Amino acid sequence: MLWACIVFPQLALDCVLRERDDVDTPLVLIGGPSQRRVLQSVNPAAANLGLRAGQTLTAARALADGFTCVEADPVRAAQVEQLLAAWAYRFSAQVSLHYPRALLIEVGSSLQLFGPWPLFEARLRAELDALGLRQRIVVASNPVAARMLANAHDGLAVTTAEDTRAAMLNLPIGKVGLPKEAAEAFARMGLRTLGEVLGLPREALARRFAAGVQLHLDQLLGLRTLGLTFYLPPDRFETRLELNFDVESHQALLFPLRRMINDLAAFLAGRDCGVQRFELLLEHVEGPDTRIPVGLLAAERDAGLLFELARGRLEPLRIAAPVRTLRLLAEDLPPFVPQHQALFDPRAQQAQPWEQLRERLRARLGDEAVQGVRAEADHRPECAWQLAEQGLSSPLQMPPGSRPGWLLAAPQRLPDGGVLRVSDAERIESGWWDGGDVRRDYYRIETREGLRGWAYQDLAAPGPLWLQGWFA
Repeated sequence: MLWACIVFPQLALDCVLRERDDVDTPLVLIGGPSQRRVLQSVNPAAANLGLRAGQTLTAARALADGFTCVEADPVRAAQVEQLLAAWAYRFSAQVSLHYPRALLIEVGSSLQLFGPWPLFEARLRAELDALGLRQRIVVASNPVAARMLANAHDGLAVTTAEDTRAAMLNLPIGKVGLPKEAAEAFARMGLRTLGEVLGLPREALARRFAAGVQLHLDQLLGLRTLGLTFYLPPDRFETRLELNFDVESHQALLFPLRRMINDLAAFLAGRDCGVQRFELLLEHVEGPDTRIPVGLLAAERDAGLLFELARGRLEPLRIAAPVRTLRLLAEDLPPFVPQHQALFDPRAQQAQPWEQLRERLRARLGDEAVQGVRAEADHRPECAWQLAEQGLSSPLQMPPGSRPGWLLAAPQRLPDGGVLRVSDAERIESGWWDGGDVRRDYYRIETREGLRGWAYQDLAAPGPLWLQGWFA
């Protein structure tokens, strides 16, 4: 087996930055008791002001001004960890959140599907960058070694037990995950690296240190396995984002909405499913929440399409009161079946598949504005087609080309001698039971310009031809 460990060294800070569009503004995360507020993390712009993690807020304000303070939110960081586990689930069924701010992924069985490790690693990094998360990635022959090597390395890949052991020998004793008391005891003994500790007799270590120390060392070397609880994706997706200020316009909601939709798409890809219905909830400062349902006729998981659909539902809405929080809830998660496409797609690059165009029109114009049609058991052309809900098929099968694809709203009189009849008459007599009795002879016609149409002559009042539709 081969294990990858992805460590997120600034997860709490990245959780804040990924939800803001002013990432260049100096920003610090603060925590601790109210009597002694401490900077837990700073972004690069704040570091340029001389601020650093561990400073008290009082000292930071004495040193610099003009930075934004945000309260550290462990709950939000835990939610992002769950999202990351769902994202990683698409690459391996063995994903664990055993260590805080880190993912353990068994990747040995995934290399045949996702390519050699350098390509696989590049894909992981690109997708994590798109999610707005900084990372360190290490691969080793066992999960404990991969996690500890990530304390000192980024990009290291040791694929055998021998190479893993060799890489760990030079690790500082404070970075191998030992209890603090044991690490300090080794340091007082003059032991600085893991290799020096492993050089001690095993029996001496067992007499002087607790059993947990030897167990951890054995797990580092792969002599004992670490019991891991593997992640199982939930059956629903829910995320909630508190906005930095009261929002009263649609435009200010688009940036957080895009981030939430991207998270939803990552969750769907990891779970290998799509979404057919989801709901946006605008939580106002005062008054009830505004619910915005977004429904699709088929399951989708493309982030761009889902964002456009949600945006189309949001923009026509009148925001009655300032919005404080934005929520997204998706519970209808059916299997996703990707469309089959030809190897050489003949569509123009800017064209869209009909399914995506249909959903965009429904989002922009409303559900009732986009309808389907179905064939009815009626010989009269004006009654043979009826509006129907999208996706519903008709049991009647119409031979291709037997009827025109475009029927006029009302028949138009054709001038005498202006068209050529290119078929024999097809007589239609029907409708006596509902008061719409017709008796007509229909002909295929062709105009001087080469257009092909469908026209009839009324047998009840013989006279000119009346154009009723055009063939494609």
